[in-house]
Amino acid sequence: MRFSTQLLPLFTSLAFAAPLDLARSDLHKLFVRQDIQTPVNASLPNITIFATGGTIASVGTSNTQTTGYSVGLGVQQLVTAVPELLNISNIAGYQISNVDSGSINETISLTLSHMINEELAKPEISGVVVTHGTDTLEETAFFLSSTVNSTKPVIIVGAMRPATALSADGPLNLYQAVLLAASPAALNRGTMIVLNDRIGSAFYTTKNNANTLDTFSSTEAGQLGVFVNQVPYFFYAPAEPVGRLVFDISSATDLAQVDILFAHQDMNPALFEASYAAGAQGIVFAGTGAGGYSRKAGVAASALYNATGIPIVASHRSADGLVPLKGEGVAAVGAYCGVECGGG
Repeated sequence: MRFSTQLLPLFTSLAFAAPLDLARSDLHKLFVRQDIQTPVNASLPNITIFATGGTIASVGTSNTQTTGYSVGLGVQQLVTAVPELLNISNIAGYQISNVDSGSINETISLTLSHMINEELAKPEISGVVVTHGTDTLEETAFFLSSTVNSTKPVIIVGAMRPATALSADGPLNLYQAVLLAASPAALNRGTMIVLNDRIGSAFYTTKNNANTLDTFSSTEAGQLGVFVNQVPYFFYAPAEPVGRLVFDISSATDLAQVDILFAHQDMNPALFEASYAAGAQGIVFAGTGAGGYSRKAGVAASALYNATGIPIVASHRSADGLVPLKGEGVAAVGAYCGVECGGG
């Protein structure tokens, strides 16, 4: 069995492999109510905020509480807390959900993608901002990077401290996100993540610490830019990440189930079959080292592929690195080659 090195494009294509012969999704119609429309100043850019919940919209019982808080603030309250936003933009806002980011599901993700594509198609809109919990922020950011087709910026922003905390980071993060969405310098840079004065590519950036403010970064590709005195400075000219694909999901009503199996010593090989039995339509194997796996795990994966044809893609559990193609017969006689030889 051979595994693909090109995890991210293939993983994304698997996720969007659900049949598209259904009618166009009406999910976005659930959110046609515009929750915010500030007075329009014709000299300012128009920015639309899509709020989903998370720490940036959370409150605690004291100003020193930074864990155990509850989501509760709506998009109107987030904008009201930063009146300076009205000095730099006209704001429209939609409350897509109000949940912790661990509860973000395909309904929310598809709604976001559909509505953002429609919003950015309007000539009067300069960019959009998505407020989001940080735990799965990188997943939504990558999803939008893979499904939003526009030269205009999509900025994902969150906070590591609730709105009630001393030195809450949410208000300034939101201000910077709106400022960046309105900046001509942000054009042709795709989806970006903004927290803690940093600007990162949605394709590469990940959360690296469960608690600290400086958690979002990309160790290999680096940051795209930084804010200095609320001015965004980019380190590079706009560039397309190698391997990035953009999928048209305008007619998608659901997403295929793709399970991720985490490798470890003495891994239970029955997990492959259990994943398939539970409805997985694709499996990503987060291997040890450069996509390594035990002999038992390899045999189980190959047997499942030979019996079902389910796509299995090798990745790695470490934060960075590449997974080379494995040779024929590494685990068994089956083969799933991946996108570089026509699979996917």
